[in-house]
Amino acid sequence: MNVFPTLEQLERLAYRFNVVGFVLWSFTLIAGAIWAERAWHRYWGWDTKEVWTFIIWVLYAGYLHAMATRGWTGKRAAWLGLIAFLSVIFNFTIVNLFFKGLHVYSGL
Repeated sequence: MNVFPTLEQLERLAYRFNVVGFVLWSFTLIAGAIWAERAWHRYWGWDTKEVWTFIIWVLYAGYLHAMATRGWTGKRAAWLGLIAFLSVIFNFTIVNLFFKGLHVYSGL
C-alpha cells in the first residue's frame, strides 16, 4: 500500500491545477483590461503590474503548450511550472513593495 501518489499522478494533478489557474489568470487579465478602459480610457498602459501579469500569463501558456503539444514531462515541466508560480509570488510581493506604478503599494 502506497501512502504517497506516484510521480505521474502528481504531474497530472499539477497540470490540472495549472489549467484552472491559467483560465482564472486569463479572466484576471481580460477583466483588468476592461476595468482599466472604464477607469482610465485605455486597455493597456504598460504599468509594472500589467506587464508582470502578462509575463505570468505567457509563462503559464508556455507551460500548458509544452505539456500538451511538445510532450514535456518530468523535471522540465516541473521547472517551468515552478518558475511561473514564483513569478506570481514575485508579482504579488516584490512588484507591490518595490516598484512604482498605479497598481503597487511601494509608498507604504
